Amino acid sequence: MENSFSILLIEDDKYIVNFISMSLKAYGYAFVTAGTGRSGISLFHSNNPDLILLDLGLPDIDGIDVIREIRKDSDTPIMIISARGQEHEKITALDAGADDYITKPFHMGELLARIRVVERKAKREMIPVQSEEFICDYLTVNFEKGRVFADGSEVHLTPIEFKLLSLLIANRGKVLTHNYISKEVWGYGEAGDPQSIRVFMASLRRKIEKDSAQPRFIITKVGVGYRFADE
Repeated sequence: MENSFSILLIEDDKYIVNFISMSLKAYGYAFVTAGTGRSGISLFHSNNPDLILLDLGLPDIDGIDVIREIRKDSDTPIMIISARGQEHEKITALDAGADDYITKPFHMGELLARIRVVERKAKREMIPVQSEEFICDYLTVNFEKGRVFADGSEVHLTPIEFKLLSLLIANRGKVLTHNYISKEVWGYGEAGDPQSIRVFMASLRRKIEKDSAQPRFIITKVGVGYRFADE
């Protein structure tokens, strides 16, 4: 049975890629792999993974640069898997924004245990949108009753608009790509139409934002997707 928790592995050593991939597959994790830093960054934006496993010694750019690039837009957990075992190397990676560090060679059991820690934390942080009320500034969303209030007045959302808003809130602070939104809301990804998503988002903004030209809640990441403000 496939696990809904998804992983991006950025590693150029084919032996390690195969070694980790077999274990992730055996435990039902959804995952994609990249052999370079730039392709890893691209896959990160298109796949919206829940965890990144990152090697620092990549053939095109250093893994530290990958961390910094991802941290511009996202707080997705990053776990370093590297042969660089010196203390200063670990400090540099952690200071750049990595969440964990495991040194090669490693036991697969330890890596899987650390992945499970991240997975449990992610599940605890998810909003149980079917039973809770979400309040941020002048916006209130009652997921159980399917009602939305902006500045004290109830606003009517279409079913698609409500699904979009719920998805954004459940992942607040995280950039959701057009493909990811299409998969979660309509059930398809690559065939999704970014223009349709933009139309729905524009309509949603008009209903919940005081100024849709300077949105308080739904932030556009040009060419990538959208995120819900996390503060």
